[in-house]
Amino acid sequence: MIKIAPSLLSADFSRIAEQVATVERGGADYLHLDVMDGRFVPNITWGPKIIADLRKLSPLAFDAHLMIVEPERYVEDFRKAGADVITVHWEATVHAQRLLAHIRSLGAKAGLALNPATPVSFVEDVIEDLDLLLVMSVNPGFGGQSFLPVALKKIREARALIDARNPNCELEVDGGIGRANIAEVVEAGACVIVMGSSIFGTADPGAEVGAMRKLAGSAR
Repeated sequence: MIKIAPSLLSADFSRIAEQVATVERGGADYLHLDVMDGRFVPNITWGPKIIADLRKLSPLAFDAHLMIVEPERYVEDFRKAGADVITVHWEATVHAQRLLAHIRSLGAKAGLALNPATPVSFVEDVIEDLDLLLVMSVNPGFGGQSFLPVALKKIREARALIDARNPNCELEVDGGIGRANIAEVVEAGACVIVMGSSIFGTADPGAEVGAMRKLAGSAR
């Protein structure tokens, strides 16, 4: 089953309740929340307080993507704020396995993200500890970037590893995905598709969620 995860990074926060309701009615599966600290990535977004406020607006699963240094210091705060999936970067934590186990102990699903320059082979020793593997198809930090074609090879490698070692792990892809390439991303093996400007940059984000799901479904 393909899941669509609109990224609130691209939403209009002056109308955030309306925007959340629109994509929820359109059939979104997750709400993707990009947490940036201005250190791990060159941008700053929001912390647990904003996520806790957003939690009041929707019953959808909150998919918190922590693009921050020392994520182990903050995962409990994000879980308390209402994050259902907490994804940290392999590049940002020294003890990945320990942190993934801690996230699971908090009752959240544990995810691990890989930057474009990080090989899939780096997660081989923790693949069984993952509920979600996130392949970045842009360099993290800003929305609206173009998809890096080399990511397709990486998605295929990740799909092969997941199928062989942990079939229950979801394979998520984030960055530069829209109508023109969602089918090939799904064909490569992704099952959770994160999209920001390609959804919230349209006149009707809810309708766009449905359109993206149809395009994704046609690829399988």
